[in-house]
Amino acid sequence: MVELSSRRLEIDALRALWAIRHHGGITRAAEALGLSQSAVSHKIRRLETSLDCDLLNRRPGSPTFTAAGEDLLDYAGRILGLHDEALLSLSRTSLAGRIALGLTEDTTCSHLSRILGRFRRLHPQVAVRTRVRMSLVLRAMLERGELDAAIVQVFAQEVRPSDLVLSREDLHWVKHPDLALPAQGPIPFLSFDDDCFYRHWAIDIGQDGGALLENVFECSSAAGIVSAVAAGLGVALLNARHVRPDMQIITDRLPAPPPLAYVVRRARTTRNPALDTLVSEIESEVGRYGGLVLAS
Repeated sequence: MVELSSRRLEIDALRALWAIRHHGGITRAAEALGLSQSAVSHKIRRLETSLDCDLLNRRPGSPTFTAAGEDLLDYAGRILGLHDEALLSLSRTSLAGRIALGLTEDTTCSHLSRILGRFRRLHPQVAVRTRVRMSLVLRAMLERGELDAAIVQVFAQEVRPSDLVLSREDLHWVKHPDLALPAQGPIPFLSFDDDCFYRHWAIDIGQDGGALLENVFECSSAAGIVSAVAAGLGVALLNARHVRPDMQIITDRLPAPPPLAYVVRRARTTRNPALDTLVSEIESEVGRYGGLVLAS
């Protein structure tokens, strides 16, 4: 048994462990962190040696993490957050100003909330006003100058050179496995409301392949669409984060949806030192974790 005094929780190893959880394996974690797969594996093995326990299951078909690994992950997020906040506090300045920020519903359930909380503690003289809307609405507000910046979803081909890309995801057609699609005639479609660019793509482009969509359910909330899919009411377009194991991804009869990106987009004329600092902190977070971690 390794004595407690000889055990160490290395920050880089904890960051690698955290990345494995949120990127779905060592290979993707290594890519996100800009490291080789062997470097990530070495960090984890060294941590396991220090703690005298296995953190990862290495048998095919087993869960990624052991019970000890799951327990450590609960602490790792808090340790990394405090570590990063402590480093930022050493460079704290008398920053002041105002930021009008837009967020989507998805990004309120992400590490962004922790970043904003930390930003408020480090820069109490900066007033941040946040509005949560759908991406199309936020993009229009940016164009009208009502926001300084927004974190929005766009199709990957719409990413601008000035955008800060936080993460990339796939978009899928999904249905309940027991729902049989009609051989002919319209396909029941579960859509977000008219402010959703998924819906616009489905109606304007998604039917070009000959499929006819009949809008039978409309809801502004992802939770409502997920529930409607689970009830077998029709097919829906959902990003990968909202696809559940009990959903069936449709790969025929409907055209393949384009990939998505989450980006920080700034108003074209915005010059705001407080916003510059916030975006810089978000960018640093993306660099440390290989992308903004969004909740499932």
